[in-house]
Amino acid sequence: MNAPNPLLEIPQYGQSIWMDNLSRNLIVSGELQRLISTRGICGITSNPAIFEKAIAGNAIYDADIIAGAKAGLSVPQIYESLVFKDIQDACDIFRPIYDATQGLDGYVSLEVAPELARDTAGTVREALRYAEAINRPNVMIKIPGTPEGLAAVEQVIAAGINVNITLLFSVQSYVDTAWAYIRGLEARVAKGEPIDRIASVASFFLSRIDSKVDKLLMDIGTDAAKALLGKVAIANAKVAYERFQEILQDPRWQALAAQGAKVQRLLWASTSTKNPQYSDVMYVEELVGANTVNTLPPETIEACADHCHISDHLRDGFDQAEQVLAQVQALGIDLDQVMAELLAEGIQKFIDPFTALMRSLSDKVAQLTPA
Repeated sequence: MNAPNPLLEIPQYGQSIWMDNLSRNLIVSGELQRLISTRGICGITSNPAIFEKAIAGNAIYDADIIAGAKAGLSVPQIYESLVFKDIQDACDIFRPIYDATQGLDGYVSLEVAPELARDTAGTVREALRYAEAINRPNVMIKIPGTPEGLAAVEQVIAAGINVNITLLFSVQSYVDTAWAYIRGLEARVAKGEPIDRIASVASFFLSRIDSKVDKLLMDIGTDAAKALLGKVAIANAKVAYERFQEILQDPRWQALAAQGAKVQRLLWASTSTKNPQYSDVMYVEELVGANTVNTLPPETIEACADHCHISDHLRDGFDQAEQVLAQVQALGIDLDQVMAELLAEGIQKFIDPFTALMRSLSDKVAQLTPA
């Protein structure tokens, strides 16, 4: 008899597992359906880095690239035709989950072009265009959590589109995100429009924080500093979750909930452990809790299926989490500055693969459709 899969225990604690990976191979091979069936995956996220890996050097897209080029599409238009098809097909695969959970899960996330991270109007325009072109109720448009992005989130939610706010690092950025969602819903209510089928997640990043802060702690090098290694990201997430619970008690949110509004769940992102000295499932085991999503890359999904120990740890140790962050600050590490740097780096980590993908697509068009 096979041992139970720990991943399948997680939903009983109120958390959903999504996968951070998407490619056409995954869809057409049946692997995505298998992961839904055997690993309990109930949503999927993508980003420019994921699509760059999926499309560059992959012959499965060649026929569509040729067709797009012959139709006179530009390279960005060809990119969109490839990606929109993958997103639509994935949405269709997840649609039964979306329907069965009444819109709680079953979402597929697609990011607006990363160079728009500081452009509110451009982000709103593209989010509306993407949602219309994909035309699936379970698509989520990803918008980065910059100040300009959050202004766009408010407008896009008010327009009735599902939004995944990404690249959240600081607790304050999460709080600002939650209120952008609330204001967007309030704008719909003011117009007499329904709010019960709009969903949003706030994607709060983890391992990148530890990677950056651990270097600063090692530079300090004291025993007090070393005692904090690998602890900051999870502490930061727990403090954000504490703020999340406070917002759920706010009268403005309560008024929206009474009209059917869906909770904007915290989504744990960047959950693959970068330091081999740490547990490869630390960002899963420590953050299981109600009204959350954890989006895992394939290798972390398999690691957790093999050896996760699941229990509701997320509500444990809020006081200790606050203390960890205070101790880091007391050592002279400016966490606000660290989080601001991580946001800037995160945007660049999406711009670079997007640029590389456009370049490789251009080369491929030239190769496949010689003059």
